[in-house]
Amino acid sequence: MKNYLKLVNFEFNRVAKLFAVLLGITFAAQLAGVIIQARRYLNNAHEMIYIQMMPEAEFLDTWGRMSFLEIVRSEWFLGPIALCIAAVGIYIFFIWYRDWLGKNTFIYRLLMLPTTRLNLFYAKMTTILLITLGLAGFQLIIFPVEIGVFNMMIPDEFRRNLGMLEIIQNVPELYMIIPASFIQLVLFYGLGTLCVAIIFTGILLERSFKWKGIIAAILYGAAAAFALISPLLLQDYVLDGFFYPGELFTLVIVMGLIVFAACILMSRFLLKKKINV
Repeated sequence: MKNYLKLVNFEFNRVAKLFAVLLGITFAAQLAGVIIQARRYLNNAHEMIYIQMMPEAEFLDTWGRMSFLEIVRSEWFLGPIALCIAAVGIYIFFIWYRDWLGKNTFIYRLLMLPTTRLNLFYAKMTTILLITLGLAGFQLIIFPVEIGVFNMMIPDEFRRNLGMLEIIQNVPELYMIIPASFIQLVLFYGLGTLCVAIIFTGILLERSFKWKGIIAAILYGAAAAFALISPLLLQDYVLDGFFYPGELFTLVIVMGLIVFAACILMSRFLLKKKINV
C-alpha cells in the first residue's frame, strides 16, 4: 500500500501543472462569461427601456427575466468543461505513452521499482480518477461564486432565481459530471473507471505485441463493450423483456465488475510476462 501511494503521489505531481492550468482556465473563462453575458443583457435592457422608452413590463414580456441557466448553456461555461474533458481523455493515453516514448524510456525505471508492477496500473488509474473528481469538485466550489457575481450584476426585477441543483439537472453536460445523488455518482464514475481500465489494457496490449497489439486492443475493447451491454441485448432481442428493471440493472453491474476484473487480470499478465525490462 505504501508503494502504491508513493506511485500515486508521483503520478499526480507529474500532472499537477496541467491540472492547475485547467482549473485556472475554467474559473477565468466561466467568470468572464458571467460578466459578459450579464452586461449584454443589461445593455439591452438599458437600450430598450431608457433610450427607446419601452415600458419595463413590456421589456420583460418580450425578453424575459435572465437566469443563470442562460450563462451555463453558453460557450463561455461549457467550453472550459469540454476542454477539461478532452484534456483528461488525451491524458489517459499520454500517462502511459510518455513513459515509453520519452528520451530515456522512463517506463523501464518504473517497472524496475521494488513493488508489484500492477501498482503502476492502479496508480495511473487513480491519478486519472483524482483529476476527474478534482475538476468536478472545483466546478461545484466555484458555482456559488459565479452565481453570486451574477446576482450582484442583475437586479432582482430582471432576474429569475434558480437553485444550483435545478440548473445542473437542466444541463445534461453538467449532470453527467455532477450527478444529483450518491448512487448516480458511483454509477457514472464507476463506468468511467471501467472505460479507463479497458483503454489501459488496450494500451498494454499494443505495447506488448506492437502492430498485432493494435488489432488485439481493438478486439479486446469491442469484446469488453459487448460483454457489458450483453444483458441489455439479451433482454431486448432474446428474452423479450424477461427480467425486471432491478434485475437487469443488477446484471449490468455484475457484468461490469466481471469486465473490470478481466482488465486487471489481463493487465497483470501483460505487465508481468510480456513487458520485459
